[in-house]
Amino acid sequence: MIENTMFQTSALQTPSNISLQNKTTPSDTIKQFSSYLEDAIGQVAQQEKNAHVMSTEFVKGNVNVDQVMIASEQALLSLQLTNQVRNKVIEAYQEIMRIQM
Repeated sequence: MIENTMFQTSALQTPSNISLQNKTTPSDTIKQFSSYLEDAIGQVAQQEKNAHVMSTEFVKGNVNVDQVMIASEQALLSLQLTNQVRNKVIEAYQEIMRIQM
């Protein structure tokens, strides 16, 4: 089974494991979120590099076509997921900007 490791949810806090003593500032939250996004984008870039390497190795005759296809599809799916997340973030931002105060 192919597992998408782009977005690891194990590091995210759920209401059950947030304690009252663990107070984070908005600045800390922004840093954590930006670090999370940076890691996710780095993983997408790494998958794209891996797909390129696999393509090169296929041309040299070192890997099978199924390995190249799997690496390419993983990179494509990760990129599509990243694009959809970006679209949703932009939509949410635009919706917030439309709210009248």
